[in-house]
Amino acid sequence: MAEVIRMPLLSDTMTEGVIAEWHKKVGDTVKADDVIAEVETDKATMEVMGYVEGTLLYIGVEKGKAAKVNGIIAIVGKPGEDYSSLLEGEGKKDAAAPAPAAAAPAPAPQAAPAAAAPADDAATKEALKNATVIRMPLLSDTMTEGKIVAWNKKVGDVVKGDDVLAEVETDKATMEVMGYADGTLLYIGVKEGEAAKVNGIIAIVGKAGTNVDAILAAEGAAPAPAASSAAAPSQNGTPAPAPDQAPAATATSTDGRVKASPLAKKLAEEKGIDISQVPGSGDGGRIIKKDVDSYVPAAKAAPAAQSGTAPAAPAFVPAGQEGFKDIPLTKMRQTIARRLSESKFNAPHFYLKIDVNMDKAIEARKSINEISPVKISFNDMVIKASAMALRQHPAVNSSWMGDFIRENQHIHIGSAVAIEEGLIVPVIRFADQKTLSQIASDAKGLYDKAKNKKLQPQEFSGNTFSVSNLGMLGIDEFTAIINPPDSAILAVGNIVETAIVEKGQIKTANIMKLTLSCDHRSVDGAVGARFLATLKGFLENPVTMLV
Repeated sequence: MAEVIRMPLLSDTMTEGVIAEWHKKVGDTVKADDVIAEVETDKATMEVMGYVEGTLLYIGVEKGKAAKVNGIIAIVGKPGEDYSSLLEGEGKKDAAAPAPAAAAPAPAPQAAPAAAAPADDAATKEALKNATVIRMPLLSDTMTEGKIVAWNKKVGDVVKGDDVLAEVETDKATMEVMGYADGTLLYIGVKEGEAAKVNGIIAIVGKAGTNVDAILAAEGAAPAPAASSAAAPSQNGTPAPAPDQAPAATATSTDGRVKASPLAKKLAEEKGIDISQVPGSGDGGRIIKKDVDSYVPAAKAAPAAQSGTAPAAPAFVPAGQEGFKDIPLTKMRQTIARRLSESKFNAPHFYLKIDVNMDKAIEARKSINEISPVKISFNDMVIKASAMALRQHPAVNSSWMGDFIRENQHIHIGSAVAIEEGLIVPVIRFADQKTLSQIASDAKGLYDKAKNKKLQPQEFSGNTFSVSNLGMLGIDEFTAIINPPDSAILAVGNIVETAIVEKGQIKTANIMKLTLSCDHRSVDGAVGARFLATLKGFLENPVTMLV
């Protein structure tokens, strides 16, 4: 069945998007990861993928024109397939949104049969006339799936077009998702804490009583399964034992044997515990697993010292048992792993290191902060110096594009920030044109947003060069992995008082170590070295940054 591609929600304030460019034309074969168009929003221009495979049958918005969020921009299906019913249903919904019936109860998805019936085209067409499918939107340029953090509505609730249906965690931030449809929430396809692929069905909104199963069958999606019971009953109707506890023994010992479950005996043997010394809390005093886990042997009286023999040390008994904790990967951590692995293994890194005397920078910062409206950090000074050096060495401000090198004329500096979920790189735009106080103000605002998970896509994308600073954590020197699509990243170490030799005299100076990681495909060694020399000059004589 043909599938609709809708205008995705690309920012929290977006209501429509303008098609800046189509990368496919009607009749072209498209794959799930193909970029089909570029969309200009109120914040940035971003790529849109269809996440479906087939032939591009229909383009609904011409280049240069706009479409509302969730509006149809394209249809993909089999060659020659009739897709008119999809457009008819959309037209009727636009003409008059169905009024939700207050008295009619909303069908619960749990009541649907376990196996979806084969798709009925007539039933599907009729259902789509009265309902809108809400799909997982593309909320960042690197997003492939989103995790539902919370649902703000439940099945049966009446919703409006501007209601926030859910909060979705992407690889970059947690954002609100609106359905842009009026009606009753008929179906929730993804539970809280679970993920859905971009363009996957997460909900259906429409007229109460609409045949949701027909839509799901046509999409190949199964209704939400009913929650399973906590304990499965046995054949005689009594609850089955928990999986980590052995079944209780029914026979009692009359020959002096210790009554213990097989699991308890095995665990006691592994721990070196005398099972006969463990008090049992099971039926009839039977020893079970938790008794062994909580058993602490009583201190034994020290044996009388024998002539010429030292007393034996008491046997070691571990206080606990071996264990581990599996930590599920967040979307951000998965993306960090994927993108930096691609960078490290695809881009041939090389590293250039240099020592910078920060004595004058320390004095200058102290004087600047006496008059600056915001506090200037050393990292702010590094960002400013890097931006000015990039202006003199544009080859470092470039991106490797596969079959060509893109030399960026604007300078947007990404400044890496460590947050609980991983690492994110807010971007300070046009850093070479801003004063130190403007950079400090921008940086502080972006860092606060990052830590509160409030960054928007345009605030963490578009970097042309990156800075990673671990000096405040006491790290003297390190190397950083290039942050795509940049060709270089600067690793900044701690400022350390160091003995140096100057004109034959030993003196101390405050030295900061910088390491530049370069992509050798687009930046040569000599180019990177000249960039570092210029950067060093700005930091060692900060007044030159004010000229």
